[in-house]
Amino acid sequence: MSKLTGSKKATQFTESVIREMTRLNEMYGGVNLSQGFPDFPAPSAIKEAACAAINADVNQYAVTWGARPLREAVAREFSRRYGVRVVADEQVTVCCGSTEAMMSTMLAIIDPGDEVVIFEPFYENYGPDAILSGATPRYVTLREPDPSARPGSPRADWTFDPDELAAAFNEKTKAIIINTPNNPTGKVFSREELETIAALCRKWDAIAISDEIYEHIIYDGQLHVPIATIEGMADRTVTINGLSKTYSVTGWRVGWTISPPSLTGAIRKVHDFLTVGAAAPLQEAGAVALAIPDDYYGRLAADYQRRRDVLLDILERHHFTVYKPLGAYYIMTDIGKFGFRDDVEFARYLVKDIGVAAVPGSSFYKNSANGRTKLRFCFCKRDETLQDADRRLEKLVAVGIHLH
Repeated sequence: MSKLTGSKKATQFTESVIREMTRLNEMYGGVNLSQGFPDFPAPSAIKEAACAAINADVNQYAVTWGARPLREAVAREFSRRYGVRVVADEQVTVCCGSTEAMMSTMLAIIDPGDEVVIFEPFYENYGPDAILSGATPRYVTLREPDPSARPGSPRADWTFDPDELAAAFNEKTKAIIINTPNNPTGKVFSREELETIAALCRKWDAIAISDEIYEHIIYDGQLHVPIATIEGMADRTVTINGLSKTYSVTGWRVGWTISPPSLTGAIRKVHDFLTVGAAAPLQEAGAVALAIPDDYYGRLAADYQRRRDVLLDILERHHFTVYKPLGAYYIMTDIGKFGFRDDVEFARYLVKDIGVAAVPGSSFYKNSANGRTKLRFCFCKRDETLQDADRRLEKLVAVGIHLH
């Protein structure tokens, strides 16, 4: 057998479906509602700070685990917002985006044979992260809302079965991955749900890896609760975050981990040899971003809530079944009534013939059949972009396939 092949690990997952949809969208000249990056400008203050840092020759390596101004800003803001003391030198590691922060964390804490609990539908990186780190993933399903449920009722949100979650934990469980607000569902985990998770982490001596990249993008009176604030969890939680979503700079690739001191050294070692460090001038700008007055975050959430409601209206008018998100900037939909074989066939039709790119729901599930009638759209776009998508979706009606 030839050795000129990829590793066995690399055969266990596909390329990113999300990024593939962006490439198809560029090929067909469509409206990109697939990949979650804004098509509007980042705040002027942080762009100016990045330019100033470059012009000031902050162009060489920063300390590998992060420039001090950014690490101290991360520690300061988490402590201030959530009342959990964070020591920058002992707990904060700056990485090349939250994606690398997750990968460095997984590689740092996982040994072969360890198990990691993952809620599905999940952000598509989590499965490959588990495989690359040698973990065995154990999936727990978030069940979709009942679209007819009264707002605020239990069935109006994505929910998990506490007994199913408990059954996923055992003596081999090393960690659970939490993403709140959640991509792709828009779920915001409640304090009660996080307490259920925390009790299992304490029982089985497991680590919570909490991806909180959308912490400020929440709607309808929801509150973001970091699991590190739950009793007994500060010393067993790795919180992951970054600049990308809050400040509309997904291409900057500046993220971080906040970890217990007992795990920081391992994370920093993996990070050092994985990427060495994040872009130095952009770290300087990140420290400026984290000092922006608090009213910025209220405006951010309100603006995204308006965009959410615009896209909800568009999708409902074009006969998609929608699941209203309470956080993040995605809408999961059900497409069963359109009559296509599966989500992949419909997504390819939508981008090629209609000119709107979305993400097949199956890419967010271990068993692709569970997502075969689902499609994810993003609304981190200008009004003009959403209006263009609305006009293009009219062709669904024009070709007479909008109802099964």
